[in-house]
Amino acid sequence: MSGHSKWSTIKHKKGAADAKRGKVFTKLIKEITVAARMGGSDPGANPRLRQALTAARAENMPKDNMDRAIKKGTGELEGVNYEEVVYEGYGPGGAAVMVESLTDNKNRTVAEVRHIFSKAGGNLGSNGCVAYLFDKKGYLVVEKSATDEDSLMETALDAGAEDVREDGDNFEVITEPEDFEAVKAAIDEAAIACISAEITMLPQTTADLQGKEAEQMIRLMDSLDDNDDVQKVYTNADIPDELIGA
Repeated sequence: MSGHSKWSTIKHKKGAADAKRGKVFTKLIKEITVAARMGGSDPGANPRLRQALTAARAENMPKDNMDRAIKKGTGELEGVNYEEVVYEGYGPGGAAVMVESLTDNKNRTVAEVRHIFSKAGGNLGSNGCVAYLFDKKGYLVVEKSATDEDSLMETALDAGAEDVREDGDNFEVITEPEDFEAVKAAIDEAAIACISAEITMLPQTTADLQGKEAEQMIRLMDSLDDNDDVQKVYTNADIPDELIGA
């Protein structure tokens, strides 16, 4: 199983615990606010906002929360001005890591991210040091129990998907970012349930980690994911199934 899909599985499994701590809502509200600030309040004309609202609904966020976040983004309500910052670095074993953040204090965030990397045996790098190892793609995960491969392939490829592949107990559907919404809509219309659907950064190659390095990598990803300023974390680490309970 690839590093990305493994980490998506971990996040899916720990989602309930995150929601209790309010972290999922906090991150989604930030994304909705920034999306509205950058592209306006109309989801029909703002793909980033549309995707953020879809993610928020998937987490059962109340509509009032979403509406307030949009109004903070457009200036109708007072809100914090967040900046988008991407950090790049290396985890244990030299695995590549990309961190997307939304922050109101870049000095605080970079210090916290650097500390998290260092504590887990990694190091924060310079801009561009690992970005070239990833491709921006639409990424959907469907459990094999939800459909058969032929049906999923026909639905996804007809809607513009780039690839459909097996990954353990799941199917992965890969799209170009601009085709993501059309492919997801087709899969939804076919009544095929996705356990994950997002625009993400997929690694071109993976770094195989074992033993202590794999355990350190899980701690690094968890610590980054738990940081309030961090929105998304990507890695090319390939971690043994038994360490993550996949």
